[in-house]
Amino acid sequence: MSTGATLVIVGGGGFRVPLVYRALSQAPFAGLVSRVVLVDSLPDRAHAIARVLGALPSGAVPAPSVRVAARLEEALPGADLVFAAVRSGGADGRVLDERVALASGLLGQETVGAGGISYALRSIPDMMCVATLMRDLAPDAWLINFTNPAGMVTEALSAVLGHRVIGICDSASGLVTRAARAAGVDLRGSLAGVDYVGLNHLGWLRRLDDGGADRLPGLLADAPRLAGFEEGRLFGPDLPRVLGALPNEYLFYYYFHREALRSIGAADRTRGETLRDQQADLFPRLVAAEDPLAVWEAARRERESGYLAEARTAEEERDEADLAGGGYERVALQVMRSLLTGRRAELILNVRNGATFGALPADAVVEVPSVVDADGARPLPAAPLSAHQLGLMAAVKAVEQDTVRAAVHRDRDAALRAFAGHPLVDSFHAATRVLVGYEEAFPALKASWSD
Repeated sequence: MSTGATLVIVGGGGFRVPLVYRALSQAPFAGLVSRVVLVDSLPDRAHAIARVLGALPSGAVPAPSVRVAARLEEALPGADLVFAAVRSGGADGRVLDERVALASGLLGQETVGAGGISYALRSIPDMMCVATLMRDLAPDAWLINFTNPAGMVTEALSAVLGHRVIGICDSASGLVTRAARAAGVDLRGSLAGVDYVGLNHLGWLRRLDDGGADRLPGLLADAPRLAGFEEGRLFGPDLPRVLGALPNEYLFYYYFHREALRSIGAADRTRGETLRDQQADLFPRLVAAEDPLAVWEAARRERESGYLAEARTAEEERDEADLAGGGYERVALQVMRSLLTGRRAELILNVRNGATFGALPADAVVEVPSVVDADGARPLPAAPLSAHQLGLMAAVKAVEQDTVRAAVHRDRDAALRAFAGHPLVDSFHAATRVLVGYEEAFPALKASWSD
C-alpha cells in the first residue's frame, strides 16, 4: 500500500479546493496524501486559499503539508497525483460565454450548448499544456480532471496521457445518491444495481436494483417521493414517467429548452455575473480576515444556493444536503485512493468508451459506472441504449469531437460544425453569428486558427 503521496492541485486558487483538502483530513482518506502543492495562474489566489486550508480543523491524522508553487514546472516533479480544476478565462470569460450566446438568441450556459463549446475551446488548449508537462515531468502520475467541460477535456487529454487521465463530475453520482435515498435502496458502495448511461452533463438513471427488484419504476410512479429531491422537483412526474428514467439535471436545458432560455434571458444577471460579483473581493478578504474559513464558508453556501436557479421558482430553495457540500471532492478522493492503494471502487466516471456502446466511437469519453483500481478506470458492462438515448448522445458526441478537433488542431471549420450541429443551436446562421461573437470576445481565439 502506497502512503504519503504528493498531490498537485492545478487551479489551486479555486473556490472548491478547501473541500478536497478537508476530505483529506477525514476518514476514510486521512493519511492518503502527505503533501499538497497548489499552483495557479493567479498565485495570489492560491496563497489566499492556503490561508483557508490552514484554518481548517485538524483531524486525528496530521493534515497534509501545503506549499504554493509559482509555476507548474516547479510543482510537477515528484507528483503522484494531479487534480485539475481550471477555469480558463476566469469569471469574465464565463460571463462572455453566456452573454455572446444570449445575444445570438441561444442558451447562455457554462457547459451546455454554445457556451460550453466556447468554454471548451479555451479549456482544452490550456489543459493540453498541463498534460504535456505531466508526460515530461511526472510520467507516472495520474491526472484526475474536473476542468469543464469535463468530458471533452478528458477526451482531448487522453491523446497525450492515455488511460492515466480520468474525468470526474459529481452531477451523476449526486443523482444516484438522491434517487436511491428516495427509493429506499442501500447501494453499500456498489453500483451493481445502478444503470446510468450518458455523457458528461447528459445522462439518465435507468435502473435502481436493491438486489431483489428494480425500485426505479415505483419511484417514478410516486409523485410525492419524486418531489422530495432535486431532480424529481426539477423535471416533475410526467417527463420521467414518459422516459422511464430519471434525467441528469443538465438535461433540463434540453427537455425544457424554451423555458430555460426564457428564464435566463429575462434575468438581470447571468449565473456567471452573479458569481463574479459575489467573489469580486473574496480573495482579498480571505487574506485579510482573522477567520478566513468563516468567510470562505459563507461564500460557498451563497454560491451553492444559486446553482441551477433558472429551473426553480423564486420561492424554492435548494436542499440543505446539497448546500452542505460533500460531492465532487468525495468522488475525486475515492478515485485517488483506488489508484494509490489498488482498493477497488465503483464510481460513475468519464472514461474511454471502448466497446461499451458499439454505436459510439471507441475513443469517445462516456460517463458511466466504472471500476477503478491501481490500473486505472474501466467502464462496467452496460445495457444497450434506447433509440432516444443513442440519438441525443450521438448528436452531442459528434459536437464534442468536432470541438476537440477545433481546439487541438486550431480548425475553425470544425468549430463552426460543432456550433451548427449542436441540438440547442437551431440555425447555421445563428451558429456563424455566435462563433464570430466569440472570436470578437476572445481575440486570442480568432488569432489561433490555422491557415
